[in-house]
Amino acid sequence: MGTHFIIFPLFFGTYGMVSSQSTSLDALKALRRLLILFILTNVCHENAGWAVEKNTEERPNILFLFADDWGRHASVLAKIDGAGGINDVVQTPNFDKVASRGVIFRNAHVSAPSCTPCRSAVLTGRHFWQTGTGSILRGAVYDSSLPSFPPILREQGYCVGYSHKVWSPGTPANSPFTKDESFSKNGGRINQFSQTVTKLITKGTPREMAKRAILDEVRGNFRDMINSCKDNAPFCYWFGPTNVHRKWIKGSGKDLWGIDPDSLQGKMPAFLPDVPEVRQDLADYFGEIAAWDAAVGVLLDELEKAKLTDNTLIVISGDHGAPGFPHGKCNLYSFGTGVCLSVTGPGVVGGRVVDDMVSLIDLAPTFLEAAHIKPPKSMTGRSLWGLLHSKESGFIDPTRDCVFTGRERHVESARSDFTPYPQRAIRTHDHVLIMNFRPDRWPLGDPYRLEEGPGPTQQELETNTRVTLPDEDAGPTKAWLVQSRKEDSWKSLYNKVYGKRMSIELFDLNQDPNEMHNLAGERAYAEVEKKLTDRLLSKLSKTGDPRLMNDGEFYETPPMAGPIKEKSSGWKNQKRKP
Repeated sequence: MGTHFIIFPLFFGTYGMVSSQSTSLDALKALRRLLILFILTNVCHENAGWAVEKNTEERPNILFLFADDWGRHASVLAKIDGAGGINDVVQTPNFDKVASRGVIFRNAHVSAPSCTPCRSAVLTGRHFWQTGTGSILRGAVYDSSLPSFPPILREQGYCVGYSHKVWSPGTPANSPFTKDESFSKNGGRINQFSQTVTKLITKGTPREMAKRAILDEVRGNFRDMINSCKDNAPFCYWFGPTNVHRKWIKGSGKDLWGIDPDSLQGKMPAFLPDVPEVRQDLADYFGEIAAWDAAVGVLLDELEKAKLTDNTLIVISGDHGAPGFPHGKCNLYSFGTGVCLSVTGPGVVGGRVVDDMVSLIDLAPTFLEAAHIKPPKSMTGRSLWGLLHSKESGFIDPTRDCVFTGRERHVESARSDFTPYPQRAIRTHDHVLIMNFRPDRWPLGDPYRLEEGPGPTQQELETNTRVTLPDEDAGPTKAWLVQSRKEDSWKSLYNKVYGKRMSIELFDLNQDPNEMHNLAGERAYAEVEKKLTDRLLSKLSKTGDPRLMNDGEFYETPPMAGPIKEKSSGWKNQKRKP
């Protein structure tokens, strides 16, 4: 990677403890050096390279469980937030187990609510707008000039492996992940969980046996990963199934997991129609989350059997909010950017709920610090190590009072001119301010075939994302709302979800947690609006956001805009079908 290493002469294990073999004088010297390193880590973060300790024998394993399209949905959150919402219906006993013995972050958000830019940000520990071509969904080519945590860990003696989706929905050129690091030979049917299990049941396999067949593949892949590690090297394993991503089998939430859609009645947030079709769609989504959680349970069980639990940092999260639902994926509302995040492992003080605002860009430097590696100065995220080792709950670090999110282009053909919908946002505990740089464009894509003619069929709306409003995944909820768009009862909601938006959106989260009433321009909120606007623009400027340069030219011109033609991206040329 062409990186210069700074080796600090420190000798301590996983928990920073001085070796018992040292003399008292040596121990004092080592502790002094440890203090110096701590100061350098926290004060000189932006101005130093990355360093690794000489003694790496006790570095923890890293198990990163990262679900595609899993937002902030877990049964433990119903206890934390209070009953009465949709999390009452979610079934995540294994995530809850990790949360109970570790730390759960109540206010965790992604950098961008879209697969590739979010993952680009997670891997590099940078805001998505700092990842070059990695900041758009398709056509991205891996930028080897941006250090990411897996290659760094690999260079420093970690056994690195993954199963299923990591960098992006494709195979970008120059990716640091190779076939040798992929562990999926036992099977990848977890990615189509409801489809596969339903098919097995149809052929006569009992339901629980069909589920177990899929989960045994997960177990086998993880075993292969563990067994591949040589010389007692610590491992870093990324488990990234895509089953929570659409499409799912209709009715699978109830058929496979007993999630009754009617149990959601009266619990739906204001932006989701409380009608049978949408309730069933959400129940099916929760069914896939239950399948994901079952896979988490298998990995935790296998870790325990291998007697590796005590020395493994376990991190569980997802890459953005729910797909194919209003306010979800591709939106900067909390339903789109908010995700579950729980961490447990060596030295982590468990049984705590942390309210600090954290971003998933903080994970890369956290992983490196756990491995006794100083993060590269290119990582603008802040390690969570201090929060994980604190004994406090609630609000801990007053400097973690906000997160920054945004998006550019998702589906390349969402608009007829192949342009993005540029947004940036600042979110605090009390407010969220969203800046829409091009309010003249449709936020979730052009309403193809909706303004004249018969319009798309029900089947098209449920199965073909690109047929209309392409930045929202196809599915029953999208289909229902589009088909109901002219009805008096739903016209307002349809326009709120899919219509053009003001250049500034401001929401009071205490009064309006569903983010339905834009307060921008109101006199009572003028001071809040100015303060948040200034703070957001200052952050974008300091971090070199290309959107602020030359009227966003970087994002408005090829290869960031226009049809995709580059074969190197791993994607075929995609043209809009009218």
